[in-house]
Formats: sequence, structure tokens, C-alpha cells
Amino acid sequence: MKQALLALADGALFEGRALGYEGETVGEVVFNTAMTGYQEVLTDPSYKGQIITMTCPHIGNYGVTPEDIESRKIWAEGFVVKEASTLASNWRSKQQLQAYLQEAKIVGIEGLDTRALTRHLREHGSQQGLITHVETDARRAVAKAKAAPSIIGRDLATTVTCETAYQWTEGSGEWIPSLGEKPRAAAAKRWHVVAYDFGVKQNILRQLVDAGCDVTVVPASTTAKQVASLRPDGIFLSNGPGDPEGVPYAIESVRQLIGQYPLFGICLGHQILGLALGLKTYKLKFGHHGANHPVMNLRTRQVEITSQNHNFAVQVTQPITSVPDRPPVIETTFGKVAVTHVSLNDHSIEGLACVDRPVFSVQYHPEASPGPHDSGYLFAEFTQLMEKQHA
Repeated sequence: MKQALLALADGALFEGRALGYEGETVGEVVFNTAMTGYQEVLTDPSYKGQIITMTCPHIGNYGVTPEDIESRKIWAEGFVVKEASTLASNWRSKQQLQAYLQEAKIVGIEGLDTRALTRHLREHGSQQGLITHVETDARRAVAKAKAAPSIIGRDLATTVTCETAYQWTEGSGEWIPSLGEKPRAAAAKRWHVVAYDFGVKQNILRQLVDAGCDVTVVPASTTAKQVASLRPDGIFLSNGPGDPEGVPYAIESVRQLIGQYPLFGICLGHQILGLALGLKTYKLKFGHHGANHPVMNLRTRQVEITSQNHNFAVQVTQPITSVPDRPPVIETTFGKVAVTHVSLNDHSIEGLACVDRPVFSVQYHPEASPGPHDSGYLFAEFTQLMEKQHA
């Protein structure tokens, strides 16, 4: 099998075997700790600009199923695994991982020590890297990695967003959240939600439909005035890739919408909301990527196991260094805002809610597919805000 090389900007080198489409690719190298869901990860637009390393050693064993994609294509720049399965044991599978990557022209690498790579990224931070099947000179490979564009300051939302507004009507339908549960019937539609597409995952849109929403998806550049013309009952701010400070147009639109409609943000939408409220964001050392991150809900004191994928986080003036006894309240441009959720791994902010306005957001993914599903209640909270607003 053809040899391949992964080079990092700091000079670290990892040798392996070629996977996927033959060629080379650059991007920010991150690691994901999920044991399943590789297809959902690959098609999550939030991974635009990144090379994904899966820490689970065996990837591809249940193949690829068209119904499980999260968007119209693979957005990740590259894929790194310990071992890519050559067999797919799943009655739903339509394709093997290798063929899927080749068809999408995604350059990957397998056969390297992903434990050593993950430890290196934890110690030295996520950084630009190169996967190459064609470059044999280590020095040139490292030089290409160093020359790769940084994710800091880049507006990647414009590369993944929809071109024009459209209606989304599909709910979960026959999808079964977990073994033994009956399929859920979509709730009677009552609320018109305008969803900003900064890189939205399809399962978010399904969950909104299940919660009883008619959903209009709009491009990331849509102005507040254009949103108002659609006469929404609520506004949803989606996940997406890149640096939240790289989308000032979105921050300004959200700033104008705060207080006018109930708002619910996820991931990049959470960060954009934080910036619109007057807070700041910062880049995490190696980000949060996986399906097993513990988060404390400070209002209920319950721990939620969450799916996460982000490199940036919202920052407050007084850093949170431990789990607070109650939700801290901070002053912002729009009044008081409560920190509702914190990470139990590093105490970073995982949720915000305006005290006197129908606005809230979370850093993690309550719509997670294939899971976990601990945080699905947040979609009901959003519809409750809209119901209260129109009472």
C-alpha cells in the first residue's frame, strides 16, 4: 500500500499509509474522541478548514449510510485514523469508508500512532498540518504545513452556508434515537423559526421540526431587516466553522435582533451571540471535539454528557476556575446575562441566557446524532420562549 505522511507545523512527523483520495491536503489538525459517528463528523460543516483525527482505533466498520449525513458533502480537509476497516458490517450500509473518501476526494492517512498524535496535540495544541501521499521530503512537508493558513480570523461560514433561503420540512420521522424507543411523530407545527445557516447540521433542523417549528433557513449574510421581513416567531443561530470574530456581519445582525425575538444559539451561534452581547471569545488550546464531554447545568445541577465540536469559547471578565454554586450573572451591553452551563473538563463556558430577554445559547450540540441525547430538552425550552412571547 502507498505510504503517506502527516507533518505538523511544529515539525512533528507521523508516517502511515495512504487513505482515501490520492494527493495532499492542509488544515488545522484536531482530534475527536467519539467512538461512533464518523460519517456525521465528516459531513459536519463545522469541520471546514480542519483535518480530523479519530482517537477510536477502528473506524469504518459499519460503513456509510446516505441517511446519516449531516449536510450535502464532506467538509473536513482530511481524515486521520489508526485503522480503516475494509469490511462494513451493517444492513444499512451502502458504501465502504475508503470508497466514500475517494469519491469525495478527501485525502486521508491510516496506520500511524493516533495515541501519540493525540497526546502531541494535547501538549502542544491544535496546529496546521499536511497529509501527503506525494511528498517524500520531510522538510518540504513541514514547510507546507507551516505555510497553511491559520483558522484564526477566517470567515469560513461563507464557504459552507446556503446560497439562498429555503424551507426545511423534514423531521426525525422513522429515525429511532436509541434502541427500544418508538419512532417519534413530528409535533403539530406552530412556530415560524428563521434559522441562520453558519454551517447548520441537518439534525438540528429535524429537531426544530420535531419541536413544532416551520423552519426557514437563511444564508449567513442575511441582515436583521431581511429576517424581520420574514415575520418569524423565533430566531435560531446555527453551528459553523472558523473564528466567530471572522463574521462581523453576523454579529451585527444578531445584535439588532436581540430583544426583538426569542433567540436560540448552538456552537458558533453561541459564540456569535456572546460577541453580540459585548463579550469576548478566545481560542482553546486543542478545542473540544467528541461525544463524551461532561457539562454541568448550573440551574438544575445535573450533568449532561454532550457532543462538542469547537475551537473557540466565550470569555467573561472574571474567568471561571471551578464549578459555581449557582449561575454567575454578568453585566453586558444588553443587561444581565447568566452563565447557565460550564464544562467539567476545563470550566469553559458552555451556556448563556439573558436574565430579562428571551435569549439563550449553548456551546455544545443538543441535537447530537448518533448521540448522546441528554440535552434534547433545549429545543422544548426554545418553543416555550416563543409561546411565552406570544401569550
